[in-house]
Amino acid sequence: MVIEKTSSSLVDILCQRRQKLATLIDFPVILWSGSSNPRNFPANHFPYRASSHFLYFAGLPLPNVAIHLEAGNLVLFMDDPAPSSALWHGETPKREEIAEKIGANAARPMAELESWVEGAATIAVQDAATWTQQSQLLNRWVLPQNPPQGIDLDLAKAVISLRLTHDDAALTELRQAAAVTVAAHKAGMAATLNAKIEAAVRAAMEGAILSHNMTTSYNSIVTVHGEVLHNEHYHHPLQPGDLILADVGAETDTGWAADVTRTWPVSGKFSSTQRDIYNLVLAAHDACIAKIRPGIEYADIHLLAATVIAEGLVDLGILQGNPQDLVAIDAHALFFPHGIGHLLGLDVHDMEDLGDLAGYEEGRKRSDRFGLGYLRLNRPLRPGMLVTIEPGFYQVPAILNDANLRSKYENVVNWQRLSEFADVRGIRIEDDVLVTAEGSEILTAALPNTADSVENLVNS
Repeated sequence: MVIEKTSSSLVDILCQRRQKLATLIDFPVILWSGSSNPRNFPANHFPYRASSHFLYFAGLPLPNVAIHLEAGNLVLFMDDPAPSSALWHGETPKREEIAEKIGANAARPMAELESWVEGAATIAVQDAATWTQQSQLLNRWVLPQNPPQGIDLDLAKAVISLRLTHDDAALTELRQAAAVTVAAHKAGMAATLNAKIEAAVRAAMEGAILSHNMTTSYNSIVTVHGEVLHNEHYHHPLQPGDLILADVGAETDTGWAADVTRTWPVSGKFSSTQRDIYNLVLAAHDACIAKIRPGIEYADIHLLAATVIAEGLVDLGILQGNPQDLVAIDAHALFFPHGIGHLLGLDVHDMEDLGDLAGYEEGRKRSDRFGLGYLRLNRPLRPGMLVTIEPGFYQVPAILNDANLRSKYENVVNWQRLSEFADVRGIRIEDDVLVTAEGSEILTAALPNTADSVENLVNS
């Protein structure tokens, strides 16, 4: 584990976050960082990722540690590395050094944590070893798949209120992640003409991220089967006439994420049908971003995307009817089944480990409508929020071949006309958009998204 020197300004930010939390709750908090998991034998681990809630207040990706927060003070619980560790991992910082770097008020060995748990709230960590330890020490079930209860729920709501909007230190990290992500997508486009399979494009993109000492913020989606929304297979050959959908984002070494999707032609040239659908998706993308400003309901932005897509599909002869009426019966969801986007921050789907607590304003619940059930964010926008805008068009066999759906929408879909767009499996265009006091700022604007500019990047 390499720990760079933490700047005094970052320590100040961490202390400010802890003080803000103290104004929202009146009980102690213990947050665990989590542990790495073995892949196939104990010494061979999956890459470690610290809990995002821990990172928000501690700032460093420290494995197997915990912090105790109370009245704005932080006590670090951490064991010093065993003497034999230096043989395999080199010299690593001791507990007191780490405590100084993160502005801790005190540092103690992990064995003493048991004496500090009384009355403490926590948030479940994803790995089983850690949530087992949490449950045992706190003498109650702390499970990531269960909604928080009691003071754990009060803590979750307090943390959400802090993390919904981003401070200057967070925005610095998020801008860095966005810039590296832009470079990765340009590298992927540039590699396409010489690539034989999807994996070669993925390698170019992830190589650009790794060269900046970052990692991916989620498993990369680089596929000619864009109709599979989270396709993580990279063996398909690249054929003339195919589109590559690449949903790839970088994550900084302290956990802050970017999330961007572009779709481009393998040959460097969109077909006429591909360009028609691409421009339709881009129109929805641009209309949504133009509407972003404080006070606007994110659900309304989703419905705007749905309406623009419905209008475009009517113009192309794929859907039949009034666009507003088509959205009301969820006909657009045959081709745009997911939500328009989500929160972005320390998690690529920020705070979704807490279910809909973060994404949905208190008192709101997910819809059971076909066209709204996958909406991940349903809140009014506030300055400092970072959201994704990612409309798409997909021909998903599981949807289009569903007998019930075909029967329901048989009078509004021109199936013969749709067959003329068989070379469009999936198109998605996604950018990261910061809500500002005046409107919005696209953090990933340096990555072009018009059809002509995308073709130029591939051919360059």
